[in-house]
Amino acid sequence: MLVTLKEILQIAEERKIAVGSFNTPNLECLRAVLGAAEELELPVIIQAAQVHEILTPVSIMGPVMVELAKRACVPVCVHLDHGETLDYVKKVLEMGFTGIMFDGSTMPYEENVANVKKAVELAKETGASVEAELGSMGRRESGAGEGSGGEDDTKIYTDPIQAAGFVKETGIDALACSFGTTHGIYLTAPKLDFDVVKNVRKETGGIPVVMHGGSGVSKEDFHRAVAAGVRKINYFTYMDKAAGAELAKYVGSVEDDMPVFFTEAAARATEAMKENVMAAMKVFANRD
Repeated sequence: MLVTLKEILQIAEERKIAVGSFNTPNLECLRAVLGAAEELELPVIIQAAQVHEILTPVSIMGPVMVELAKRACVPVCVHLDHGETLDYVKKVLEMGFTGIMFDGSTMPYEENVANVKKAVELAKETGASVEAELGSMGRRESGAGEGSGGEDDTKIYTDPIQAAGFVKETGIDALACSFGTTHGIYLTAPKLDFDVVKNVRKETGGIPVVMHGGSGVSKEDFHRAVAAGVRKINYFTYMDKAAGAELAKYVGSVEDDMPVFFTEAAARATEAMKENVMAAMKVFANRD
């Protein structure tokens, strides 16, 4: 069933869990995530990231995401991840997305506030919910490149006092916080500051905190993040990696004189992603 971001985060708050939020830039990813959620009977968020527009335009995947969310037997939010422009925000809202994230984290504070307030007004027209980001997780917002993690002096951790003013000024429903995670693959174990999460929750009156850069974080740190007040965890890189590993295994198993079939490869990749997503969702929901 299709629900808003606010509604699905209320479920997470009541259960004291985090809802997994997965990018689904193609049908294989989408089937893997929804299949995992339905099998585990857990709520889930499916996302279209603006940075993935070059892979599959949202004009193609967006309507499919909304339709399959409506058909699902678990609560599903269809969400925009890292929206970079208000025009793009408006486009996905018109498609029926029930949550949007406007990412103004690299902008000056006042400009970030002004744009998020505009995004909130756009979302109100359709009843959607809004996530925004305060702070910065470093250089690789898309997770692209050779990897991430380790010491990154471009990170700016979220200031809990500033977060309180930001939430009050903008009227957002969820706040993505920088507390030590980074997008992409970690080259070294991340050093997470859970006090940032606890203090943001305290100063804002309990706003749901969003954890970006979830792939590669240890099970123990996920549990600590959820206990601190994280209610949405973004996860994509490692499910994508699992699909790639399965594809490589399949191609390597094919005899030299035999063809490699895309449909077989896609089916194997989908199943590998589903297994990876299920494992992650169990951790987020404290079922592991």
